[in-house]
Amino acid sequence: QVQLVESGGGLVQAGGSLRLSCAPSGSIFSIRVMGWYRQAPGKQRELVATITSRGITNYADSVKGRFTILRDDAKNTMYLQMSSLKSEDTAVYYCNADMRWLSTTAWRIYWGQGTQVTVSS
Repeated sequence: QVQLVESGGGLVQAGGSLRLSCAPSGSIFSIRVMGWYRQAPGKQRELVATITSRGITNYADSVKGRFTILRDDAKNTMYLQMSSLKSEDTAVYYCNADMRWLSTTAWRIYWGQGTQVTVSS
């Protein structure tokens, strides 16, 4: 059961840009914190960036100044604008959201299925 849907990954040359998107697959009541994480081969999953419902952002040092996290609450969609990409940004990128579905009263953390980003040098 897909609950968060990501899109926008792909192959890009070093120095290029990509934009990732993430949105719930159904009707939601509300979303609190949303975030992007990534996992490179042989490495642990790591935080890339988060954004609160008030628009407060937090970034990993490795992406500061190059990546921008955004959310459009009218569309219940989160974005990760990535620029000046480096080969070390190559990873599977996962979105994450603390949200509540319209049909329930429970808040839970959900993950997307992941989207591959490959940066060629």
